[in-house]
Amino acid sequence: MTIDAVIFDWGGTLTRWHDIDFHAESLALAAAVVATPDQDDDRHVHAKALHGAGAVIWGRSRDHQRSATIGDLFTEAGLGHDPDLLSAYYEFWVPHTETDPEVRPLWEWLRAEGIKVGVLSNTIWPREWHVGFFERDGVDHLLDGDVYTSEIPWTKPSPQAFGAAMEAVGVTDPARCVYVGDRLFDDVWGAQNAGMRAIHVPHSAIPSDQVGHTEGEPDAVAHALADIPDLLAPWR
Repeated sequence: MTIDAVIFDWGGTLTRWHDIDFHAESLALAAAVVATPDQDDDRHVHAKALHGAGAVIWGRSRDHQRSATIGDLFTEAGLGHDPDLLSAYYEFWVPHTETDPEVRPLWEWLRAEGIKVGVLSNTIWPREWHVGFFERDGVDHLLDGDVYTSEIPWTKPSPQAFGAAMEAVGVTDPARCVYVGDRLFDDVWGAQNAGMRAIHVPHSAIPSDQVGHTEGEPDAVAHALADIPDLLAPWR
């Protein structure tokens, strides 16, 4: 067998897992609501509506593999927003976006071995945010293709999402692809259902409402990203 590509999840895989204060996140997001003279124009009220909308949006991703954007989140909450006011929300997340130091040497090794490097992330954020984090951390030039579900109709674990990632890196045979992720439903079960092998990175505390209907059995487990070259060896 030859491995043509290794495709990675982003949050909790290429970044270290962090517990998130979702109330604080919703308050930061509420800063982008367009103010009105209405007596209910209260940031905490808006934050509650946005938090509830987030549960709906991510429920659709989990159950129906339907993608969404930040704009869809405000629409679901029944709130208008100004994209130029999203800076507080962006800044809230920045401390959680640092690329794991093991990513660069791993990606350099993969490319030296002639293996394509890809990213497929379930996200409502725009492409430019994710690309900006890779540019900031000096690894963007090592990517052969990246797909963010905010720009396609599907989310993981839909096979179509994995197919979009394969197309982005320029490969066609899922049996010659490996997916690396921290979620047993979206990443492991989803990748295997799409015909790929799956490596699990088991360090994330996945919220119970995001677990999904099936937990896949990974083909291998990476306790550190640096383990991946040795895990790939038997498949090459």
